[in-house]
Amino acid sequence: MATLWHKGYRVNEIVQRFTVGSDYLLDRRLVRCDCAGSLAHAKMLAAIGVLSNAELEQIASGIARIVEIDLKDGFPISAEEEDCHTAIENWLTEHHAESGMKIHTGRSRNDQVLTAVRLYTRAKLARISERGCDAATALLEMASRYEHTPMPGRTHLHIAMPSSVGLWAAAFAEALIDDLQLLLNAYELADQCPLGAAASYGVPLPLDREYTAELLGFSRVQNNVLYVNNSRGRIEAVALDAAEAPVATVSKLACDLMLFSLPEFGYFTLPAEMCTGSSIMPQKKNPDALELTRARGATLAGLTGQLRNVIRNLPSGYNRDFQETKEPLLRGLDIAEDCLEIMALTVQALEVNSEALHAACTPQLFATDEAYALVQKGVPFREAYRQVASQLDDVAAVDPVAALKLRTSAGSPGNLRLPQARARLEAIRSELGERNSHATAAIERLFGQTVPLL
Repeated sequence: MATLWHKGYRVNEIVQRFTVGSDYLLDRRLVRCDCAGSLAHAKMLAAIGVLSNAELEQIASGIARIVEIDLKDGFPISAEEEDCHTAIENWLTEHHAESGMKIHTGRSRNDQVLTAVRLYTRAKLARISERGCDAATALLEMASRYEHTPMPGRTHLHIAMPSSVGLWAAAFAEALIDDLQLLLNAYELADQCPLGAAASYGVPLPLDREYTAELLGFSRVQNNVLYVNNSRGRIEAVALDAAEAPVATVSKLACDLMLFSLPEFGYFTLPAEMCTGSSIMPQKKNPDALELTRARGATLAGLTGQLRNVIRNLPSGYNRDFQETKEPLLRGLDIAEDCLEIMALTVQALEVNSEALHAACTPQLFATDEAYALVQKGVPFREAYRQVASQLDDVAAVDPVAALKLRTSAGSPGNLRLPQARARLEAIRSELGERNSHATAAIERLFGQTVPLL
């Protein structure tokens, strides 16, 4: 099997191994994405007269067969072929010689790779967003169910002021909703078609880039052909940044859940099915999934930095350095999807121990409330503060639910405004759903059947 750039000489085996790296293994994920880009490109070439209808039919049937192979057993890619793009063209050429040799007309591996990665990124961002919506929904449902269940608010880990399970859960839900907005923005950037840019400078053929963008369900063409290649790694970095945001949120949530489910606190009980055991201690139920969520958040942050550092100081046009952006992108997006799925499952099955939470609301938690009671009698706040501070042992116990309901300003424990948070979440979910449905329907029309890209 020849590489696409084969010119009749052999590259040193060490150089070949070094330059290919793990690309041919990573590309097993991108086979169907590349098939989609290749089929759209072939249809466009037929529309401008480069391919005959018979040649297009051969290519379309060949691509359909490759998709079938990939869905069943995985389409084989050898290290000698370097990547899925070469393996697919070689297969088409072997089975449909003349039409297979024409498929690369008007494109470079540069825009071909970009198109496959862009299709994959777009689909993956949609799935990550779905997982984020699920986690945010679970948290809002928890906030509604336990809206007035008291919970000590903490600063510096020490008890501070009255809070509620509702406030705690809604805080993480609203953080995820903000994160979902970032994912929506990243999806919009990924939703532009690079196909037809070739090696950064276009080609002397009347390529219909708008047509291929439409066939692939992109919302628009990525216009400037030099920027197309300059954006490689850049848009992937934006995608990883956006994916990192909700993972940072659930990493913090994981810390809280592990802390507050300790027997010393007992506020929550983690679902047994989300915990693992010890090889030596029979009593242990370990929150390994939450610990790994915390750790993989750090891993994802590292992958984002790794990708950005690869592209930081590259000159314009294609550089082989771009190859090193693929692995952190694929791994990072996987981490985001997995962490959000784990958190949604955990929150949905989390047990809230109301008695322990009420018992934790000891009198000193209401010291600030007592100071404000003095303020309402006309005592200046600083004087009230000092007076209560000097008599902390005399702070009286207060009904924690009643104390919560006194906090009525927007977003406070007595006025969580959960309907507003739900409305924001549903608006983002709806927009992401519409965009993803449009893209999925376009791919289905392109292949004439449902072909999952992930």
